[in-house]
Amino acid sequence: MTRSIFTSPIGPIYLNIENGRLTGLSYESFMHSSNSETETDFLTKQLTFTQLEEYFQGTRLEFDLPWQLSEGTDFQKRVWRMLDKIPYGEVWSYQDVAQKLGDVHAVRAVGQANRKNPLPIILPCHRVIGKNGRLVGYNGHEIDKKEWLLNHELQHFHF
Repeated sequence: MTRSIFTSPIGPIYLNIENGRLTGLSYESFMHSSNSETETDFLTKQLTFTQLEEYFQGTRLEFDLPWQLSEGTDFQKRVWRMLDKIPYGEVWSYQDVAQKLGDVHAVRAVGQANRKNPLPIILPCHRVIGKNGRLVGYNGHEIDKKEWLLNHELQHFHF
């Protein structure tokens, strides 16, 4: 497993890479950092750094990275995969996500899954807002990051 820190305009971003796949991205520091980097992990780390840099420069609209969802329930994984379908510069409500998953009553469960998204930015949970247009919940308590990411995308979105 490789653990790395990417410096971004919204603060440090901590990456987990296992077997050449991105398995975690977090705004919070790792508890411990055992690091045994393979060549495949190194290449994935470099690709991730490059794509994150391009995203923050406003030149990358979608990510093309090898990632893997290692943890989470089947429902959470379905939500996280659905997040990957939200286009750059577009926002969906939690209700929209629930409807696209085929369960209009799963709005709260979608919100809880969003909160536990192991790959924020890559699987863009920041693009999910309340149906009233309010920015609610992002990675627990990082509303300022959600707002920054949405403003960044709107600034660089070209119709």
